Amino acid sequence: MARDDRPALSRDAVAAVWRIESARIVGALARYTGDFALAEDLAQEALAEALVTWPRSGVPASPSGWLLTVGRRRAIDVFRRRAALDERYAVLAHDQGEDGAEDALWDPDRIDDDVLALMFTACHPALSAEARIALTLRVIGGLTSDEIAKAFLVPTATLQARITRAKKTLAAARVPFAVPAAAERAERLGSVLSAIYVIFTEGSSASSGTELIRVDLAHEAQRLARVLSRLMPEEPEVHGLLALLELTAARFPARTGPDGEPVLLEHQDRRRWDRTSIRRGRAALARAEKAGRGLGAYGLQAAIAGCHAVAASVDTTDWDRIVLCYEALGRLAPSPVVELNRAVAICMASGPAAGLAIVDELAATGALPNSHLLPSVRGELLIRLGRTDRARAELELAIQRCGNQRERAVLERKLADLG
Repeated sequence: MARDDRPALSRDAVAAVWRIESARIVGALARYTGDFALAEDLAQEALAEALVTWPRSGVPASPSGWLLTVGRRRAIDVFRRRAALDERYAVLAHDQGEDGAEDALWDPDRIDDDVLALMFTACHPALSAEARIALTLRVIGGLTSDEIAKAFLVPTATLQARITRAKKTLAAARVPFAVPAAAERAERLGSVLSAIYVIFTEGSSASSGTELIRVDLAHEAQRLARVLSRLMPEEPEVHGLLALLELTAARFPARTGPDGEPVLLEHQDRRRWDRTSIRRGRAALARAEKAGRGLGAYGLQAAIAGCHAVAASVDTTDWDRIVLCYEALGRLAPSPVVELNRAVAICMASGPAAGLAIVDELAATGALPNSHLLPSVRGELLIRLGRTDRARAELELAIQRCGNQRERAVLERKLADLG
């Protein structure tokens, strides 16, 4: 390998380890220090040191252990500077060892509870809903500020300020780093479920970049949902969310072609769908239904995904049931995206004209002004109705708004096919 290639490969290794392990590292440091905001700062400092050290000295045998060790050393330095030589410092120093040797082994499953505690801390009711999700995406999902800002459709500076305020609020409120007691846990559950869902959504349909699916994020969300389902087995919406994630992820192998290009649902090879993930998803959905309280918003979305999972083709899919599920979902959790999906389902059940009427109503209200979703759906329905001139204008608008290169390429091909 050429010497000039080593720094680039080392930086890639740092980025890969951070993407996979950042939540566990921050969680472990939060447990050691008892300070959520400090833990994230320490992890970021360890990351910065890795970017300098690894290109020069090579990637360590245990990259995650190296980052955690550096973070713990920095924690000791912080407490020294604060002249806080108390029991907390003594424990940290003892754990670190006199020689400061890094952890030889890193067990990613050892601190699942730390990651879950991190989620409940980030979703504390002292924070606004936007701040909870933004902070969770940052410390759990490992997303950059730019990626989170795009998901929220806000400037990056605004998003960064939101995260900074959130950490300061947690510090001022002296929020403990811990999984809360059962009663308090139920109060925060909605925020935690929402955070996991947003992480998975960014993973399953990346808002920007060159890849359609960010499998690392999606799988992290699935893992967190499984941990949460074990912690709160009596909560049907926990199982509903897990079912939704499993059933959606089951289609990942067929959603992209050999070169990473998107493959639309009607063209997917359903033999490539992950049957194990489908079985897990249907089992989780059955547990949600067994509670006897009716399906919540996540459970209804899982039921829709389940209709796709058991169908042999697009034509044999139970579109009438999907329409009913979207109607129920629209009453439980109304949003323009739900209405847009309902329009697609109605198109499949009753024809494109019926679906277009709903999309036109959405457009008239100014819904989803910065999203490519509405014009792309509108363009597709107009194509099916033979209105190519109007369809062309909608697709051009969708291409202009689309931030993901893979999705944009699909729209460009569709536009080119119109001649």
